Amino acid sequence: MNVLIVESRSDLGVLWRRHLERQGADVTLVHSQEAAIMALYGEDFDIIVLDLVLDHGSALAVADFASYRRPGARVIFVTNTSFFSDGSIFAHSPNACAYVQSETPPEDLAAMVEHYAAVR
Repeated sequence: MNVLIVESRSDLGVLWRRHLERQGADVTLVHSQEAAIMALYGEDFDIIVLDLVLDHGSALAVADFASYRRPGARVIFVTNTSFFSDGSIFAHSPNACAYVQSETPPEDLAAMVEHYAAVR
């Protein structure tokens, strides 16, 4: 299972990465739109964990590029805001498979990643 995490907050990204690596996943952690795009050029990912609010760049641009460059990659959007809480993220991003709060326990997020990567 190859996972891309795009998270501006390094501590949160590292926490998620560690949980996924314990499950045997190969994880790439980046912190910006530009770094995510470069990672998508170089590797095929089964799943992308993508913070909806990035400090540098646009999460929707990353998801859009992923749907073009890596159409099999599913996206789990995470956020600490109520933006898209109505579920409209699924209308904006065809590769979205889940939308969760940033405070979701890391073991729950890891279980979701494993589930959605398996249905690829």
